[in-house]
Amino acid sequence: MAILEVKDLEVFYGVIQAIKGISFEVNPGEIIALIGANGAGKTTTLQTITGLIPSKSGKIFYDGRDITKMPGHKLVSMGMAHVPEGRRVFAQLTVLQNLKLGAYTRKDKNEIDETLKVIYNRFPRLEERKNQMAGTLSGGEQQMLAMGRALMSHPKLIVMDEPSMGLSPIYVNEIFDIIQKINADGTTVLLVEQNAKKALSIANRAYVLETGKIVLSGDASELMNDDSVKKAYLSE
Repeated sequence: MAILEVKDLEVFYGVIQAIKGISFEVNPGEIIALIGANGAGKTTTLQTITGLIPSKSGKIFYDGRDITKMPGHKLVSMGMAHVPEGRRVFAQLTVLQNLKLGAYTRKDKNEIDETLKVIYNRFPRLEERKNQMAGTLSGGEQQMLAMGRALMSHPKLIVMDEPSMGLSPIYVNEIFDIIQKINADGTTVLLVEQNAKKALSIANRAYVLETGKIVLSGDASELMNDDSVKKAYLSE
């Protein structure tokens, strides 16, 4: 059974239709990429799935439950975490305080401490800077903090919106390596990413969004070699 299933989803901003009846699914253990140009509806799709904006029609199922009308904060305790576009760290709080906020739905302090050790092991720079204000970190370090904060909730599914945006090539490679390791540790990943080549290189399957519609889907390796995808998204 799919861990996430989106059926005939429609989303409007006022009279403008942003999402036009899309359907897709994410299976446990996969990395799924949503690729497309600016304005295609990728971020809107993620924000609707994670309860940040309402849908006009259609259904969203997570782990077999209908979550279409469920607010985002309830989804966190169900095992879904969202790494938003632009990182959105709490700039005036320390790295450690940001990480602990990621575990706000969990009650067992010992388990939280164990997860913190795992996060520090995955992101050594966060441990080095744990008492530093998050706003003083570099862009790449803030992205790691946003990912670490999401992982503190111990999610089954992590939804990531443009994790490589604005980062130097070295950090981009590092972030994608980390996404693969997170997935290898058992977390399913739904990834929105404008760097289509990088996204397809680590994904199992992918969906191509154009003006609110899914126009192509398939194995990531096949889409990497599709002429229309190459022309639109992979040309240097």
